[in-house]
Amino acid sequence: MPSVLIYSRWDLLGDALLKLPAIRQLRRAFPGYRITWMCGEQATAFSTVLAPLVTDYLDRVIGDAGLGVSYAELLRRPWRQEYHDVVIDTQKSVKTTLLLKAGLRHGRFISATAGFRFSDARPEQPLPKVLPEYIMGLINLAAGTDLQPDYRMRLPEDHLQAAAAALPPGPCYVGLSPGAGGRRKCWPLERYIELGRHVAARGAVPVYFIGPAEREWLAPIREQVPTALFPDSEPCAGVNPGPLLSVALATRLSVSVANDSGGGHLLNAGNTPVITLFGPYNPAKFAPPSPTRIVITAQQFGSDQVSDIPYAAVAERVDEIIRREHP
Repeated sequence: MPSVLIYSRWDLLGDALLKLPAIRQLRRAFPGYRITWMCGEQATAFSTVLAPLVTDYLDRVIGDAGLGVSYAELLRRPWRQEYHDVVIDTQKSVKTTLLLKAGLRHGRFISATAGFRFSDARPEQPLPKVLPEYIMGLINLAAGTDLQPDYRMRLPEDHLQAAAAALPPGPCYVGLSPGAGGRRKCWPLERYIELGRHVAARGAVPVYFIGPAEREWLAPIREQVPTALFPDSEPCAGVNPGPLLSVALATRLSVSVANDSGGGHLLNAGNTPVITLFGPYNPAKFAPPSPTRIVITAQQFGSDQVSDIPYAAVAERVDEIIRREHP
């Protein structure tokens, strides 16, 4: 059976979610191939929390492969026993690309590194910057296809039922995700609290998504926003908290506000409107890929600090969507 290997240096939760729409097209791009996803430097979310979402598209997931990391690999060559008809390198470090080419026996090699200098093919037009479309472009180049990313999320039925039990039909639910991997990416917590009180005064229900690193925020939010819900902070209808439950809950929301973060990508995966707040990082690559996405950047207000995004600018967009969704 022919085989294709797709290589990534790392797959943290947020990045992994952005890659999913391209991964869903791999079977169409490579029918009859054995498909391997390899993460070179660390564990991958595709073998842990997101594993149920890729079982239909990937035959094998390898995390922390120790490939593309150190020149010492040239002596050990731990993966040289394998052969892949196609290798797709999704990262752009020259060192990693060279180690990957030397470390894997392969037929066709596709990589955008150094302007496709090391690739067996190059596109006629520059690849898109948005991550799922960029990876889809590499897959199309390798397979000779012209596919688009598949943004439809397919969740386990028990998670969808748990979300419906936690957020039953009727109210307007507004998601609020104040956390991020780095605090410099966080819009101030007091503004998320103020926003929760604002939507509650309008008759909507604020629904907070609090990550494991922000558990100390639960008490002040509960105290200051007494109508708030926290459905992903504890087991829900027999389903344990986790990324898949968060995505299922996101499908029940009318609108969400989130930082540039993994939590924001989870909400966006629910395919409902998400207002994403950006500070120092470029939304061209990391903005959630969705027709319902709304991006507000600090640069729009002459800054690169997310804290400089005015409260009023966010509240106005939330009100606009609430009026549209719940006239």
